[in-house]
Amino acid sequence: MKWQQVQGGPAAVYVVVLDPGEEAVAELTAFARDRSLGASQVTAVGAFSEAVVGWFDRPAKDYRRIPVREQCEVLSLIGDIAVADDGPTPHLHAVLGLSDGSTRGGHLLSGRVWPTLEVVVRDSPVELAKTHRPDIGLALIDLG
Repeated sequence: MKWQQVQGGPAAVYVVVLDPGEEAVAELTAFARDRSLGASQVTAVGAFSEAVVGWFDRPAKDYRRIPVREQCEVLSLIGDIAVADDGPTPHLHAVLGLSDGSTRGGHLLSGRVWPTLEVVVRDSPVELAKTHRPDIGLALIDLG
């Protein structure tokens, strides 16, 4: 992973470029924690050699895993970073384009980068907290 801060100040903007073989969610989580990001917007394009997206199953209060076991284009990756119990945590959704033109999408659980993932992270000067909601089964941004 390489990164560069392209805008300074309290509303910093970073460009993060992931290398082949890196796991996108783990790398972005580490980046967010290293930079102490507390309220950020994330967008990205690139490709994965394989990925897993998730569909949230309300009765089970957990993600149903949808494996993508082929090279796929990251047509859209959007999300946020807020502070959970264990530190800054990305919440990412992706639409992945497959070789036949079909798509898979959902919560990005994992993605093995190939050949690149180009990410823009726009931070803000505030901190947003995620609070676990047992009634829902997720940690959600809590505005008080």
